[in-house]
Amino acid sequence: QVQVKESGGDSVQSGGSLRLSCAASGLTRDSYCLAWFRQAPGKEREGVASIDDDGSTTYADSVKGRFTISLDSAKHTMYLEMTSLKPEDTAMYYCALDLRGMTTVGALTRKVDVERDYEYWGQGTQVTVSP
Repeated sequence: QVQVKESGGDSVQSGGSLRLSCAASGLTRDSYCLAWFRQAPGKEREGVASIDDDGSTTYADSVKGRFTISLDSAKHTMYLEMTSLKPEDTAMYYCALDLRGMTTVGALTRKVDVERDYEYWGQGTQVTVSP
């Protein structure tokens, strides 16, 4: 059974840092794409960053230079290092996994409804940044 589970969310002050983790289990193939999405209250879910098994990455413009996505392939664990956090980063952060080859990392910021490409989702981890 394929599962993804996030951890690491917390409450921090503006300018602070956090590291989110996403552990994937039950993978049935070595080729996949993982991504972080986030959803703030009253807003649509948006793509934050994505990475594939080759290590290619993409970032939303709003987080470039502040967030870093990485992947430990041996552990099937994805990370999101978040620095210089801002109140507008406050959101529920979700991990998503595409095992069907439906998407590419670049699609995260270019494709409408890219969420549909990702078949497995975690329950989310809350990040709250206070002013």
